Amino acid sequence: MLKQRKLTLIVILISAVSALSGYSAQINNREGIRRVLLISIDGMHALDFENCANNGTCPHLAALATHGVTYTRASTSKPSDSFPGLMNIVTGGTPKTHGAFYDLAFDRSLAPPLHDTGNGLLHGNCTPGVLSGTTTEYEEGVEIDQTLLNGGAPHASLTDGGVASIDKDRLPRDPSHGCDPVYPWNFLRANTIFGVIHQARGRTAWSDKHAVYASVSGPTGTATPSNVDDYYSPEVNSNVVALAGVTTPPTPNHPKGVPCSPVRDMSQLGSWTDSFENIQCYDTLKVNAVLNWIKGKTHLGSSNAPVPTLFGMNFQAVSVGQKLIEGGRGPTGGYFDNAGTPTPVMLDEIEFVDAGIGQMVAELTNQGLLDSTLIIITAKHGQSPIDTHRFTPIPGNTPANLISSFLRPSEDPNGPDIGPTEDDVSLLWLNDSRSTTTAVEILENKQATLQPPAAGIGEIFYGPSLTTMFNAPGLPPNGDPRTPDIIVQPNVGVIYSGSHKKQAEHGGFSHDDTNVMMLVSKPDFNASVVTTAVETAQVAPTILAALGLDPGELQAVQIEGTQVLPGLFGK
Repeated sequence: MLKQRKLTLIVILISAVSALSGYSAQINNREGIRRVLLISIDGMHALDFENCANNGTCPHLAALATHGVTYTRASTSKPSDSFPGLMNIVTGGTPKTHGAFYDLAFDRSLAPPLHDTGNGLLHGNCTPGVLSGTTTEYEEGVEIDQTLLNGGAPHASLTDGGVASIDKDRLPRDPSHGCDPVYPWNFLRANTIFGVIHQARGRTAWSDKHAVYASVSGPTGTATPSNVDDYYSPEVNSNVVALAGVTTPPTPNHPKGVPCSPVRDMSQLGSWTDSFENIQCYDTLKVNAVLNWIKGKTHLGSSNAPVPTLFGMNFQAVSVGQKLIEGGRGPTGGYFDNAGTPTPVMLDEIEFVDAGIGQMVAELTNQGLLDSTLIIITAKHGQSPIDTHRFTPIPGNTPANLISSFLRPSEDPNGPDIGPTEDDVSLLWLNDSRSTTTAVEILENKQATLQPPAAGIGEIFYGPSLTTMFNAPGLPPNGDPRTPDIIVQPNVGVIYSGSHKKQAEHGGFSHDDTNVMMLVSKPDFNASVVTTAVETAQVAPTILAALGLDPGELQAVQIEGTQVLPGLFGK
């Protein structure tokens, strides 16, 4: 009964705060802050920043820290996937409120898409009023053509598909609303900083790796993410092509930058993430978009537009540098040890990202905007293991394989559908939640009896150990349709993948996965280091407070009580 009352209260709070959708406050430019540049360096640990700032290999980031607040114990979302990681940053809440558990997850209240997705989620039936449940895919597989940099958007230029590349017939459908497709921004159960700032007449812009990450808009109730005024999303998992006129930022290894035409690494054309060099060209597209926004233009620089109040991007290069084993040449990326000493390839990725951020700071200075811009740099997720000697791939005896008969058909690793959500974590949705205890017993018994490699199970979260973090699994009014029945956190270094291209992954709850860089900088700030534990969810209310807006306009802030980051304002 207590759990039911808690879930009911959450629903009531979300409904009540939604009534504020007409809110239009004044952006008050608190402490001279007129805009916020938000950067996610995917994979960047607090340790990475500590090392590069101290050894001089990220001079631009280190310079920002000389007039900024560094948080050494910042934690990203659990699970530490890109989708919940980004949603934590922009909603001010966690998956229990915003509802994004993973880019590939499950929802007991939705129905399969009308057409198969590009990544293999099979289509199925949708009957109005019948809550059949489906795996939910919010990644490149819902695009018209995921092999193209523009996602196959009709009449789009080479890099510029954006949300027009989303195929609505590949989206999950909502039986409670006439089987309409559920667009990624409407999949969220809470509003975002983009929505609050847009409603306060501020301009917003964002660039990310998939079209679906226009979810930063937050719910609009329509087929467009209208809270993001300018969204740019070249597809990171598309085939690699030459990028005429694109040159990477200058780094110590490449003082003049490197042209991206012809293709830098012709041996890896299947995806930008398959190459340490090509990923830098991909990220440069987004760096150039940010530079154009600073110059008062749209993302391609094709027309004039006001400089956004909130804008930014994610970098992929560090994440690729951490986990990629390129072309069978061995684990040339990552680190030499658990102290985070980077390999030369990994160091090159950090120096590239630092140079890109240096270009942004230089352009803010050129445009006379630096003094009035708050810069926040963090990460959607870390990567595990830092110490690659601990890397233990387990492609066969994964938790999903051990209890496959208990899983939903689309989650079954032995079936024809897209399969389970397993990276360095395992999220398990059962056919019947009443079987949870039995399934856990099987996991524990098989873990104890299997010969190596066993399932590498470290911790199993279910029942009360799960509901300390999330709503109880189930259907309303007693449960949350998106909460997994079981979450398995493997031992450090265990990756549930047979891929020969990876030596690390993210998604799990480990320190390497969750302890990410966080720096908040402005020229008139004094340098300080905060060792109090904080969360990336605190970025959202901090941004609103910096702009003189009420953090309480965020539904997740009201529900979860998320606080503004300490050590910033009123010092």
